[in-house]
Order: sequence, then structure tokens, then C-alpha cells
Amino acid sequence: MEERLQKIIARSGVSSRRAAEELVTAGRVRVNGRVVTELGAKADPRRDKIEVDGKRLTAESPVYLVLHKPRNVVSTLHDPEGRPTVADHVRSAGARVYPVGRLDFATSGVLLMTNDGEFSNGLLHPRGGVPKTYVLKVRGVMDEGDADVWRTGVELEDGKTLPADVRILRHEGDKTWLEITLREGRNQQIRRMGEATGFPVMRLARLSFAGVTSEGLLPGKWRLLTVDELLAIRKEFGVPKRVRPAVDQMPAQRAKQQRPRAHVGAAPRDRGERGERPRAGYASREGGREERGARPADRRERGTSGPPRERGTSGPRERGTSRPRERKRPT
Repeated sequence: MEERLQKIIARSGVSSRRAAEELVTAGRVRVNGRVVTELGAKADPRRDKIEVDGKRLTAESPVYLVLHKPRNVVSTLHDPEGRPTVADHVRSAGARVYPVGRLDFATSGVLLMTNDGEFSNGLLHPRGGVPKTYVLKVRGVMDEGDADVWRTGVELEDGKTLPADVRILRHEGDKTWLEITLREGRNQQIRRMGEATGFPVMRLARLSFAGVTSEGLLPGKWRLLTVDELLAIRKEFGVPKRVRPAVDQMPAQRAKQQRPRAHVGAAPRDRGERGERPRAGYASREGGREERGARPADRRERGTSGPPRERGTSGPRERGTSRPRERKRPT
């Protein structure tokens, strides 16, 4: 099945879909040896040889994770100013994952990351209306009348904001703690809403994104999304198209470490009918090679003429006789 090149590139983990478009237009992509620069070009990832900068693409398994982004960290994979990035915290994921949307440098909280471009686009599209819940502290004593302005929409330079769910949590002197849920994703929207209404934002953290929280995660830590979380997101927003068990989200080298061990009591390999290692026997020789078998009851088959030694006899027995060896008396 043919798909757009930028979609195939993004799914392989090389870059985001937007960055993949730049790779195509820059002439860095080849399909079956031919350079392709048209954004509308399509290919079949199973049959066609697709290369980026001379390296053939191999599809990565989809990975979906949530990071508890710390404050003063950039929500990009690289920062020209040398500031810490979210990529520094997810290197152990074993796959090239990128943020689903962004959080401001000074904002902490839930940040979804993935290598599935379709998943990211599905959650970021304006018509999706994905809920994002924040807790914030503003300067000033906000009452319900002030909160109603945020609930109905605030006039910004790029238009009026959509209605938001706002709940006043508490007052601390001349400051107010709020919880707000948005269904749009403008740049620094909450901070701009605060400035426009006379309540500058002092602290801001995201509690949830598309119903996913960072509960139990310390700042800078991450975890894979559970199957239940992915199923809930797909039911609500249509992505991801396929939900796999959590172990299948891991890259191959990490999933291998998670494989369950064999059950106790399973039949061992090459250990005989009862699972025991065969013991060397004393059967007759044929062709100069000793056959392995059961130990004979009669020791005379080994060349001895006497009966087996009785219990309680002392001293070694001479070969070929039933009498014990005589001890020499000291002279």
C-alpha cells in the first residue's frame, strides 16, 4: 500500500513529519535509487527501497510514553542555545521519540512523546479538541466574576480563546491558585490570558493531556503508556490505529529482556525420557567402542571372578580374587 513519503519517514523515526517534508524538498530522499523532491510523492514501504541521506529506512516499532517534564527544560530534541532538552531525559527509551506538542521552558508536567507521526498529528489537530488540564498560580485575588471571563473566552491578538473550564482552588494572600482545562493549543496561551486579564501567571504545570497523567513520576522520569490509556485515546480521538501490548512498545533489545522465563517443570531438552542425563554404563564393547547402557547387576561381566565385596570387609580387594589383600606386618 502506497503512502506519502513524509509519513513513511516520520514513522521510521528519522524525524517529525514536518521535518520529513524538508528532507524531501531538499533532495535528500531517494526511492529505488531516484531522488524525489515532490511532497505529494508516494511509495510502498514494503516493496520500495527508500533512503534518506543514503541510509535505507527501517520501520521502528511504535513507542508511546509520558514524560514528567521538569521546569527550565526545552520541549525540543535540540536547542541552539545549549539549554537542557527533553531528549536528555528519554535516551533510555531506545527509540527516537519527539514531543506531542510543547510545554514552555518554565512549565512542568505531562508531556507525551512518540515516534508515531500519525498519533502526534491526531492529537494536535485543531478539530481534535484534546483536553489539557493545568494547575497555576496567578498574581492577584481572582473571584468567580474574573474566572467567568476565562470561561467564556479572552480576547488575544490572534483572536478570542475558546471557552475553558476554570476552577478556583484557593487564595494565598494576594495570589490565587486555579485549575483550567483547555481544548486548544495556542502558543503560551494561559500566560497570555493572564496578562490580558490582569492576572500574571507565576507558576504553571500541566496535570494531564488527553486523559494521561504523570502521577507517580518524579520530574525528569518517564513511563510507557498503558494499553488501557492507548485504547481510551483511540476511542476518543481515533489514534493510534493499532494498539499493542506494552511489551511490544519497547524496542527489540529491551523487549527481549522482558520475555518471561520458561515454566518450571517444562520438559528439558535432550535429557532422556524422564528428563535425566543418561549415566555411563558398563555394557559389552562392540567395534572397539563402549556402548552406554544400564549398569549390570553382576560384576563378573567386567572380568571379575569373585562375588561383590560384602559390606563390612576392610581393606582393598585384589583384582581377580575374593580374598582381601593381606597386610604386611612391620618387621
